Amino acid sequence: MLGPTRSGKSRWAEHLAQQSGLPVTYLATGPRPSADDAAWLARVEAHAARRPPNWSVLEVDSALASSLDGLRSPGFALVDSLGTWVAAGLELDPSAWQQRCTALVQSLSTCEVPVLLVSEQTGWGVVPATAIGGLFRDRLGSLEQQLAPFCAAIWLVVAGRALNLSNLGFAVPSV
Repeated sequence: MLGPTRSGKSRWAEHLAQQSGLPVTYLATGPRPSADDAAWLARVEAHAARRPPNWSVLEVDSALASSLDGLRSPGFALVDSLGTWVAAGLELDPSAWQQRCTALVQSLSTCEVPVLLVSEQTGWGVVPATAIGGLFRDRLGSLEQQLAPFCAAIWLVVAGRALNLSNLGFAVPSV
């Protein structure tokens, strides 16, 4: 599930998870909001208010891969979001970052339940003015391309409209 901020991607992901008919585990990758960050707290509360009460919630932070390893069938996993997971690993050197990505790919390939990944699209506009902003954009974009072959469907959500890119698009050949 890909899309820009406030596009409706989390709502669409929640809809698809609920339509699965399976017990849903929501894996939150973002940090717990602090009391002095009213905007982040409001976003987290809005997400929580939309979730059905019977969904399980795991606050996984950077431990996404090991959390996926712990899921057992029957079930359905909704990961929201890869962007906050990438942000939590920006301090890692390239080798450690690649190890974390490899662990995620391995966990996704062996996970016993279907997994729906929500991810932000960040490179559609202005080039980040900071090195850390550029690193975030590059790591997230590379991770999305690395995970795409494992996805049964890839959705793009823009302006509250969902498009199934798997049905509409073509894979870009690798170099």
